[in-house]
Amino acid sequence: MNTAQAQKIASGKGFIAALDQSGGSTPKALEGYGIGKDAWKTDEDMFALMHAMRARIIKSPAFNGERVIGAILFERTMDGDIDGKPVPDFLWQNKGVVPFLKIDKGLADAADGVRLMKPMPDLDKLLDRAVAKGIFGTKMRSVIDAASPSGIAANVAQQFDYGRQILAKGLMPIIEPEVTISIADKAEAEKILRDEILKNLDKLPAGQQVMLKLTIPSEVNFFKPLIDHPKVMRVVALSGGYSREDANAMLAKNTGLIASFSRALSEGLSAQQSDAQFNAELEKTINAIYDASVAG
Repeated sequence: MNTAQAQKIASGKGFIAALDQSGGSTPKALEGYGIGKDAWKTDEDMFALMHAMRARIIKSPAFNGERVIGAILFERTMDGDIDGKPVPDFLWQNKGVVPFLKIDKGLADAADGVRLMKPMPDLDKLLDRAVAKGIFGTKMRSVIDAASPSGIAANVAQQFDYGRQILAKGLMPIIEPEVTISIADKAEAEKILRDEILKNLDKLPAGQQVMLKLTIPSEVNFFKPLIDHPKVMRVVALSGGYSREDANAMLAKNTGLIASFSRALSEGLSAQQSDAQFNAELEKTINAIYDASVAG
């Protein structure tokens, strides 16, 4: 594991940008960026447009390691180039931003109040490629839709099982069991989730760490025991459908919790903007998310 990158992620001021929309969420992300479905005919065309959007964000003067400490990439982005340089190298060498990779293959069908991750039989091969590409860590998302003790226990256990496989390759896993923000029993689900994560952290060997990516909690500082845990490198928050304004306001109240926003990062950006307009909008966004991340 790159020591300079580990230090930046563990203690750097700023937030992690989530640039990892996959096949299912790409059309919506492009639509938000002002590119309609009539702009492409094939998946290749669609992903090329998405890559151009991500490259524009990464190349913007607003996007740099002083405020953005890490970036989560989609597999195709990891394999792509910016100005002739592999994206992970461009991020770290040109921008001082630590590269992560989204590794999950989407969600299984809902059962017992949760949606687990689909199986990842080829994960070792993907992790080996990530190591070769200079990736620091990974991210994988599952979902919690109800305060189901057995469902949440299974969800967290699956995350940590894959987490151990990722750690064995020398990569840092971001464990992301997302609690859906609209459920009536969100606070209760978060209590069960916190207890299950603590149980699984205690089973990790001494000296090993993981990262956590969690929904902003209903109760301020509810995840502080996780943030302070010696086996947790950093806890980041997803925006989860909250508007950027609401997500930033909630985040700022939680000490030690930093952002890892996706949709809330690209909100307000458009393919139709001039570079000056685009960079000014991104500067405003990054400033606001940075301020909320370091406020605690």
